[in-house]
Amino acid sequence: MSDLEQYYRILELEPGATLEEVNQAYKDLVFVWHPDRIPKDNLRLQHKAQDKLKAINEAREKLRSLKTKPQTTLNSPPPEPQKPFQTTQQPPKKSSDLSGKDYSRANLSNKDLSGRNLSYANLSGANLSDSFMHKVNLRGANLSEANLFRANLLLADLREANLRAANLIGADLSGADLRGADLTGARIRSGERLLVKLIGTNLAGAIMPDGAIYQ
Repeated sequence: MSDLEQYYRILELEPGATLEEVNQAYKDLVFVWHPDRIPKDNLRLQHKAQDKLKAINEAREKLRSLKTKPQTTLNSPPPEPQKPFQTTQQPPKKSSDLSGKDYSRANLSNKDLSGRNLSYANLSGANLSDSFMHKVNLRGANLSEANLFRANLLLADLREANLRAANLIGADLSGADLRGADLTGARIRSGERLLVKLIGTNLAGAIMPDGAIYQ
């Protein structure tokens, strides 16, 4: 079995599945195998879940990279030279530096922003529900009143970020760095029930929703 076929098998997909199908399968499997859903005293399943997440993340990254990269073959004609003075703006590449950009009130729901540099960007009031932001750099970003419902923020850099009054219900902040972030008034609970995943999250010096500084 080739590596490519193995990646599809890990995501429980047939070879040739679309990028949308890859992203949906990834989301479903992360939900199923997240360690937060495994009893803490079951170390065997905890380790298995961690291994599964590692494989799932690698498979998605490999397939997404493959499907977003232009494909060429020996029989393919050479690409046409880019015409000057294009009138349509092209979407930013994954490696684009988006630091300091203004996306206030923007609709970014379901967008894949994984690995992007959005440090000090203005995302106040933006709709980021169900977005993929694995390892995104949001250091110092303004996310006040942003909707981060069910957003994937695994291993995100949120140091000194402004999350005042943001909706974090259902968000996954596992492994994220929230040192010095301001979460005053952020929505993270329903009654007494915490509805944000914070496994391994660094909250040192963060201002919590009730205004207390996390020690």
